[in-house]
Amino acid sequence: MYAESIKQKFSEIFNHTPDLIVRAPGRINLIGEHTDYNDGFVLPAAIDKAIYFAISKRDDERCQLVSYDLNDSYEVSLDTLVKSEKGWANFLIGVVAELKAANYIIPNGFNVVFGGDVPLGAGLSSSAAVESGIGFALKQLYNLPLSSIDLALVAQKAEHNFAGVKCGIMDMFASIHGKEKSVIKLDCRDLTFQYFPFNTTQYTLVLCNSGVKHNLGDTEYNKRRAECEEGVAILQNAYPQVNSLRDVSISMLRSQSDKLSPTVYIRCRYVVEEISRVEEACQALLKDNFVTFGEKMYQTHNGLSQFYEVSCPELDFLVEQTFDDKNVLGARMMGGGFGGCTINLVKTKAVDSFLSRMAEGYEAKFGKELVSYKVAITNGVETI
Repeated sequence: MYAESIKQKFSEIFNHTPDLIVRAPGRINLIGEHTDYNDGFVLPAAIDKAIYFAISKRDDERCQLVSYDLNDSYEVSLDTLVKSEKGWANFLIGVVAELKAANYIIPNGFNVVFGGDVPLGAGLSSSAAVESGIGFALKQLYNLPLSSIDLALVAQKAEHNFAGVKCGIMDMFASIHGKEKSVIKLDCRDLTFQYFPFNTTQYTLVLCNSGVKHNLGDTEYNKRRAECEEGVAILQNAYPQVNSLRDVSISMLRSQSDKLSPTVYIRCRYVVEEISRVEEACQALLKDNFVTFGEKMYQTHNGLSQFYEVSCPELDFLVEQTFDDKNVLGARMMGGGFGGCTINLVKTKAVDSFLSRMAEGYEAKFGKELVSYKVAITNGVETI
């Protein structure tokens, strides 16, 4: 539906059909939160909610950007790629600027209309989908010699330099490398990766959107990252081989606890434990052991809420409502934190009753509607 709407809007605005239609999925992350910028492991997957792009070449240097969902547009020239006051435009401008900075040749401008059904502020990485999608579209449009890894790195730099968020690589990587019915164990240190099976009809992944909006550019994300870096700097005095929290064991961390502030200690503890959880969760998937996998999800939420302190009352409530539900194997907050969704592993036969019960409880507690989504794992960015 969205692809056709985007294509039709493009034709209405530019009076011709687009050269290319691209689908760039959002992502979920099943285990491994805030581990990416600590050189750890993450376990994301691309999902069946996506941003779609209709794009074509121009004969001049102008780039006409149109946001379908916001009903807004912005024009920029290839020779003056600077930040816009319109935040949404910076995700696209940033990618073009980073491609040019890396000496990829974009010979002329383009027209693009984009939009989709990745919910904003829900922790599904709508920004990474936009960056990955426009990068992939330009690669296809101009035959740029970009590998998939290169494309993810360009998208990440755009987020750093134009959106102002020092994010890790996971979101872009998952949007680009997604594989149907598989999750990706990504080593954020060297960007090697391995697919693990997540092919089950017995269980369904359900996202419950708290409706609380977050903006990672607000300081708290960067603050957590700085706290981890502070911990590493102190640990290096006793363990010179430590380059990141990936190199730290719980015993190493405990041995230096008197030298770390209480806040920095619990931040580091969460990350060290979470890196191990990803590996344990992957082993569970190889055995189709979704019960153990669900237990790891609950452990992750507890760490994010109590140690990393990036949850909020709404997210904690949504997770707590699943504790006594035998049809839910695991639940946790997902994404950077302070809002967005919980991700729940629910027995397929009980999804409808789960959604009804959760919605009723959330409205009774917070007086607002709970919007939920069933998601399936799909391929990454592609032409359609």
